Amino acid sequence: MGELLSVKVSIANRTYPLRITKDEEEKVVHAAQSVNKCIKEFEDNYAVKDKQDLLAMCSLQFASESMGQHKKGSKQEDHTQQIITQLDKLGSVIDDYLAGEQHSS
Repeated sequence: MGELLSVKVSIANRTYPLRITKDEEEKVVHAAQSVNKCIKEFEDNYAVKDKQDLLAMCSLQFASESMGQHKKGSKQEDHTQQIITQLDKLGSVIDDYLAGEQHSS
C-alpha cells in the first residue's frame, strides 16, 4: 500500500476526513460527487428532506445498480467490486460520523 494522503470529501453538506492512497483519491472524490448528485436528484424529485433518508435511498440505488452490473458478466466484476469497495468505505465513514454524533448528544 502506498503513502496515505489526508483528504476531505463533502457528502450531504458534511465534511469527512479520509486517509487514502493517491491511487484511491480520484475514485473516492468521484464517488462522493456521485453520491451528492444522487442526493440532489432525490431532493428535487421527492418530498424527502431528511439527509439520512436520502443517503439510504442513494445507497440502495447504487447497490441495485451494482448488483445488476454484476449479473451482466465477468467483464463487469472488477468494476462492480470497485463500486462495492467505495460504497463500503463511504458507508463506514458515514457510520463512524453518525456514531460520534450520537455519543456527543
